[in-house]
Amino acid sequence: MRILFIGTGDIGLPSLEWLLSTPKHEVVGVITQPDKPAGRKLVLTPPEVKVRALAAGLPVLQPPKIRLIVDELKAFGADVAVVVAYGQILPRSVLDVPRLACLNIHASLLPRHRGASPIQAAIREGDTETGVTIMFMDEGLDTGDILLMDHLPILPSDTGGVLHDKLALAAPASLERALDFIASGNPPRIPQDNALSTHCGKLKREDGRIDWNRGAVDLERLIRAYNPWPGTSCLLPDGKPLKVHRATALPEAEACPLAGTILSADPKTGLLISCGAGSLKLEEVQAEGGKRLASADFLRGHALEVGTRFA
Repeated sequence: MRILFIGTGDIGLPSLEWLLSTPKHEVVGVITQPDKPAGRKLVLTPPEVKVRALAAGLPVLQPPKIRLIVDELKAFGADVAVVVAYGQILPRSVLDVPRLACLNIHASLLPRHRGASPIQAAIREGDTETGVTIMFMDEGLDTGDILLMDHLPILPSDTGGVLHDKLALAAPASLERALDFIASGNPPRIPQDNALSTHCGKLKREDGRIDWNRGAVDLERLIRAYNPWPGTSCLLPDGKPLKVHRATALPEAEACPLAGTILSADPKTGLLISCGAGSLKLEEVQAEGGKRLASADFLRGHALEVGTRFA
């Protein structure tokens, strides 16, 4: 089949690679977001999807709004559009372009975690599994009928970055099965139960601010979920910022009346902070302008007093 690939995020790269390598299908074009400034010097940088597509000799379009190029999309003569992490909701005029279907690859078990940050949401909310959902797209936000769903366990050590990569690598197998169903002429369509839906929005850096009044288990999940983006941080007793990259929850620890209190600051054993329920051992931290360090190593250069409080 003739495939039009529509995507921007790196999570779609393995699926694009598979489409380029399989003899079953032909990628006729790629639609991705415009190049954006990146890094401290704000260098205009293309999405990796664009880089890979150009290397394969494919035509690439980068409209600010995809609704503006409907005629160009029709010219590709696509049987199926495959959409993954594109960054725009597609209007009906675009959904009607491919001959057979417009399919979306979504990184959650829909209808749970509709929206822009399903991977982080699954870890943050304590889900024990997630997966790849292939759905028929409609004009809503991740509301279309489900074609198939493949499950993936969430391990206690999984971070947002690790789970992102696992799902990215799992997606091509799901996509292959989905396209086989489409080619068969009788693909399954399972309506979503909207009563079971949850929503997760686009993450901002401030979402990673640590509130010590929350329980230690919740904070440990938050730290894993938001690693590497948007990251989690707090303020030291002197008001200076501290990034927290890894932590261990001690939920059974006796709670201190004042959340955020330093319970231990030993250069041998590390940094222990009281929470709204239990306590949190900070395993790996980073001071502003400094390197990532084990909290014990951090304490050798930054003395903290037991009994003082994090902001």
